Amino acid sequence: MTTQEPPQSVSVDCPAKTNLTLRVGAPRAEWGNRHALDTIYCAVGVYDTITATRKAPGTGFSLDLTGTHLGDLASSGTDMRRNHAVLALFALAEASGHEPDVALSIDKRIPVGAGLGGGSADAAATLLALNALWELDWPIERLRTVAAGLGADMPFCLSGGYARGTGFGELIEPLDDAAAARLRAQGYAGTLLIGAYQAELRTPEVYATFDELGGDPGHANDLQRAAISLHPRSGAAVDAAERAGATHAFVSGSGPSVVAFVPDQERMHAVVQAWRDAGAVDRIIAAEAPAAPKVHIHTA
Repeated sequence: MTTQEPPQSVSVDCPAKTNLTLRVGAPRAEWGNRHALDTIYCAVGVYDTITATRKAPGTGFSLDLTGTHLGDLASSGTDMRRNHAVLALFALAEASGHEPDVALSIDKRIPVGAGLGGGSADAAATLLALNALWELDWPIERLRTVAAGLGADMPFCLSGGYARGTGFGELIEPLDDAAAARLRAQGYAGTLLIGAYQAELRTPEVYATFDELGGDPGHANDLQRAAISLHPRSGAAVDAAERAGATHAFVSGSGPSVVAFVPDQERMHAVVQAWRDAGAVDRIIAAEAPAAPKVHIHTA
């Protein structure tokens, strides 16, 4: 009789997210003054990779960060205990009765502070990795309960694809095949371009500006007006992409990143050239949507 060896490490590639629509309501005291949201999420194929590896009992956790564009995460003054992945580690350890004796490594490719849910993806990937490493075999719905205590986008990032988010974004309803087909037919699928920036926008600042300015009925993202007021280059990138033939172009979540869906190679190249000519973005990342997390289990 052969006993299967327990995993020694688990890696998860977790995609970024964008919001195809984002309607923002009033802040709610019972949610810590977070705003009510009604959004259609879409997972975007730019991935952070989180690896969780067993450590000897009693040795605690460790965290290693790598990546070319780490932003403030690379600051020596950053408290690693506030990292989203570490918060997820401790949350699941408490919920499952495990000790957090785990080495976490994060290879970041999702731009930081960009409205693409990179921190949320890291937390979701950590939950998925630990679910396999500790052989919990919890369903996604149970993991979402843990994720909801950590942040708005994290429950969605556990599964990716398309989904509707309500509450403060933590209540997730995956879209059925018919709704997903409608989004694909509307051009919210396939190749897209992300216009990324060296600058970061802090989500609380964007929401505070939204509270002052309100949304813009002409846009599906209620935060776009606030984000552009704080980071005007995002508005220039949206305009340039639309003129170059993008099917859809918008600020991603709270910004400043801009997402442009392109229906073919010709218009993809046209948007890239328009952004470069205008100096509208600092980096251009090509990706596919929708996307989903990928779990890799290592037994040795």
